[in-house]
Amino acid sequence: MRYTLVVAGALLAVTLSGCASGGTPMTTPSPSRPPFQTTSPLPTAGPSGTAASVPADKWAAILADLSGRGVPTDDVQLVSARSVTWNSGALGCPKPGVSYTQALVDGMQVVVSVAGTTYDYRFGNSGRPMLCER
Repeated sequence: MRYTLVVAGALLAVTLSGCASGGTPMTTPSPSRPPFQTTSPLPTAGPSGTAASVPADKWAAILADLSGRGVPTDDVQLVSARSVTWNSGALGCPKPGVSYTQALVDGMQVVVSVAGTTYDYRFGNSGRPMLCER
């Protein structure tokens, strides 16, 4: 019985000594520190971080899509093109009520202009363009 009391006392002493503060007191964060921010749902630039050139097959797919919409393709102007990692299968342009794959998707965003109208095309894993209509 006496041995049990000695062991229990030793355990209690070790436990309490671990709780004692021998260092400096903790301080609260400085008010100048920026608040915690979450990541943006917007697409991020690809690994290169630079504007991308549009591969011939993707350009042909854009022209075919525009033509199918009745848009003349004789004066299509490239506004911007960039490699993007999308955060879902929606490619940064979700439609209400539609479910999308929740995974990172490497792709491309290509914005073109025809007769003053801008068209925002998104590419994912396939070569098929998706027109983002907002």
